[in-house]
Amino acid sequence: MAQKTAHHCLLAPLATLVMGVATVTQGAAAQVSTPPPAPQQASPMQEGVRRHERLTQQVPPGVALPLTLPGGATGELYLTKAARGQRNVSVLLHFHGAAWIPQQAAESQGRPLVVVSLSLGSGSGIYDRTFRAPGMTDSLMARTQATVDSLAGRRVDVNRVYLTGFSAGHGAIRVMLRDSAWMHRVNGVLLMDGMHTSYVPEGVPLASGGALDSLNLLALTAYARRAARGDADTRMVVTHSEIFPGTFASTTETAAWMLQSLGMAEQPVLKWGPRGLQQIGEAKRGRLLVMGFAGNSAPDHIDHYHAMPELLRRLVR
Repeated sequence: MAQKTAHHCLLAPLATLVMGVATVTQGAAAQVSTPPPAPQQASPMQEGVRRHERLTQQVPPGVALPLTLPGGATGELYLTKAARGQRNVSVLLHFHGAAWIPQQAAESQGRPLVVVSLSLGSGSGIYDRTFRAPGMTDSLMARTQATVDSLAGRRVDVNRVYLTGFSAGHGAIRVMLRDSAWMHRVNGVLLMDGMHTSYVPEGVPLASGGALDSLNLLALTAYARRAARGDADTRMVVTHSEIFPGTFASTTETAAWMLQSLGMAEQPVLKWGPRGLQQIGEAKRGRLLVMGFAGNSAPDHIDHYHAMPELLRRLVR
């Protein structure tokens, strides 16, 4: 049901929450009628407990160039300072959000990385549809290779490929991992508060008797299984918040589904995470790490993206 996921992005405008109104029937016991949750995204609640630390955009020391995808969509290719003059590099394909954040995160690793950042629009559906086009992933990698070779003036070998996605960007990653060849070529996956799917029936949450549409979770879970087994050079890091979108499944619910499929469960913890995040849960096995963080507001969602330098450190080798 990938077609139904165009709204799966927590950065959309916050909808007004509607409270149920109790109605009392004359001559009978009082009956309370609560309407289903109205469409919403992150909670509009404001709080001042968490610091919501933000990265400061800096002039990048590497080289940035525009990169055009088949079909006309544009992204940005960035060669880190450590990658210049190297004969071997790793490629990081990042989906969704301002390009300077993954670029800055990559620079902080001090490793020869090439970052390709693509932000195609709101909702995971646009990423899903774009990368379902035949040969799209191969074309993206071919253009990346050609650009890097041109910058170096010679052939540069790609040793590793990492996939990172914030929020709606997971839509591209789940499509790429459905290809068995790519499943085994990818060396690491980082999902930052962005693993969603629809409810079945559509819009009916688990608490009201709905179920998760697992179709969008199967490829991601298959990769998580490889990481949990400790397969060589395969790592996966997943973060989730407490945000309840209402009309589609939360990252808490999808992470729980993934872990249950692997015979795992998140354990409660209380500790500080990066950038002022407050970690409340963790599951770890092999090279798979799932971390849950407090917060049900839009700033809590953005926290995960600005924590990318620290999160990426758990992935890149």
